[in-house]
Amino acid sequence: MFLRFVVREIDSNSGKRQGLFQALATLEDSGVLTIEDAKYLDAICDWFAKHLQVPTRLAISSRHHGRAQAVSWFKDTAADHIAKMRELAEILERYGVPVEMIKTKRLGYILYEDEFQIAAFPFSDTPA
Repeated sequence: MFLRFVVREIDSNSGKRQGLFQALATLEDSGVLTIEDAKYLDAICDWFAKHLQVPTRLAISSRHHGRAQAVSWFKDTAADHIAKMRELAEILERYGVPVEMIKTKRLGYILYEDEFQIAAFPFSDTPA
């Protein structure tokens, strides 16, 4: 089973709902975060920077500037990462941004995989 945390906003590259990192960047840019929440968010993002690789491929095209259409999913065995995502979801929800956790077994065309995550171009029936 694979899990993805999303908000309602649509990503312009993938055409799918945004993930939490994109949504949090928008929230940070809005300037509404309290100092405490901004520090907490920074600490969680630092944790992810140390414990999660940035996918090396997100575009179907092999061209250097291909459009990043893949969406990232956590493997259900990535318990620490999922727990941290739930903490990020709490921050978003505190500021009125609803978060949904999606589960699926059918990801799509896999473009990147590591121990904790998979980035895939979703099949048409994949909830993303």
